Amino acid sequence: MDRAEKSQLVEDLGSVFNDTGVVVVAHYTGLTVAEMTTLRARMRDVGASVRVAKNRLVKLALKGTDVEHISDLFQGPTVLAYSADPVAAPKIAVEFAKGNEKLVVLGGAMGTTSLDPEGVKALAALPSLDELRGKLVGLMAAPATQIARVLSAPAGQVARVIGAYADKDEAA
Repeated sequence: MDRAEKSQLVEDLGSVFNDTGVVVVAHYTGLTVAEMTTLRARMRDVGASVRVAKNRLVKLALKGTDVEHISDLFQGPTVLAYSADPVAAPKIAVEFAKGNEKLVVLGGAMGTTSLDPEGVKALAALPSLDELRGKLVGLMAAPATQIARVLSAPAGQVARVIGAYADKDEAA
């Protein structure tokens, strides 16, 4: 990799650190190419990304960003998982680490907040942005249907009373 490619990589990583909602750092010693491909595919399915880069270049890219405080995590063979959704990347990383002990979550960052491994696991336990949106829509739709039922019930009762009086008059 020549100097121009390195500076481009540092610039790309800097934009990743500035534009993403969450960054997860993990060790990946011993992962096979197939396992890494599986991890990348699962991340891609939820809108997250995985990247492996030299620690020295990552530390250069971290300078001047909100997540600069995680630079001490970059020792040894590290992999970055990041996403705009603050739950997507941690959720997949933690699930993958449960099934494969070769991936060890070291920590991460969400904005200016530093996350230890337990913090990443706590984020992974939260519902995703899409799940939260679905729940909100369900909660907002439920009162509307209940209001419609309440408003239509008196009208139905009035119609039944009028119908009963009409039947009574016909019988007489």
